[in-house]
Amino acid sequence: MKKLNVLKLAISGMFCAVAVVGSMLQFTVFGSKCAPVQHMVNILCAVLLGPWYGIGVAFAASLIRNLTGLGTLMAFPGSMLGALLCGLVYAKTKNIPGTLIGEVFGTAVLGGLCAYPIAIFFMGKNAAEVAFYAYIVPFLISTAVGAAFSAVLIFSLKKLGVLTMMQKTLDR
Repeated sequence: MKKLNVLKLAISGMFCAVAVVGSMLQFTVFGSKCAPVQHMVNILCAVLLGPWYGIGVAFAASLIRNLTGLGTLMAFPGSMLGALLCGLVYAKTKNIPGTLIGEVFGTAVLGGLCAYPIAIFFMGKNAAEVAFYAYIVPFLISTAVGAAFSAVLIFSLKKLGVLTMMQKTLDR
């Protein structure tokens, strides 16, 4: 049991590092920094580790990105809600397309809506300047690109039989 936890923690750390380094691959849409690699990592965590590890990786990566100036406070609601929803969808259904949709919906819609109060209360944005749905489109673009990356990777691993082997190793 302890070996499994150490293995999952090590993989979580690796995913966190990939998300932080991958955040350098970013683009700005409507004032929000879009980092699609974080969303790819969320989906990989959901498929390999489960929702709780996914949320932990999303939180740690968002915190490191903010501390190093690679992200904004918007990284927290988008990445964590996306990780939660896609992780729960995969845990309950084992359906990869549903997991991809869960990530996109969780990040774009739920994370986008939760970003509004963060922008108002913590980032000093004026409520009259920002519509409550203003972050949905930038989050949607970022998460859709990340979901597409992860779909290619996961379906390739599945076709090669590697995904099943990885999942069996982590489920012991």
